[in-house]
Amino acid sequence: MAGSQSYESALDAIPGSHPYPRSSRYHDAEIGVHIQPDGTPVRYAKRRLLPLISEADEDAATHTVSAGERPDHLGQRYFGDPAAWWRIADANPVLDPRELTAEPGEEIEIPNGFPGAQGGGRSGR
Repeated sequence: MAGSQSYESALDAIPGSHPYPRSSRYHDAEIGVHIQPDGTPVRYAKRRLLPLISEADEDAATHTVSAGERPDHLGQRYFGDPAAWWRIADANPVLDPRELTAEPGEEIEIPNGFPGAQGGGRSGR
């Protein structure tokens, strides 16, 4: 519904309404509160657990890495947002996002319908 999307986008613009913007990997993370010895509350994002990487993920597409590509390029190409590279990193077994594009010719998974995805993967080149 277009009206509710506009409303949700408006909420993101209000400081303090969400600790993280809707495009952040931490947007849906549970927020905890730690009380310091002096009684000061400190908010923090609790651990963000990822779904298991499945070798037979029907919803994933593959992308063949080209020389010079970066994770932000892939975020823009597949999700329309260079900051969405984390969705691709979450779908692949990498510790450092630069590993996604370090080897030209390597095939990586592009999630489609991954939690929080705003579009989804298309077949790679």
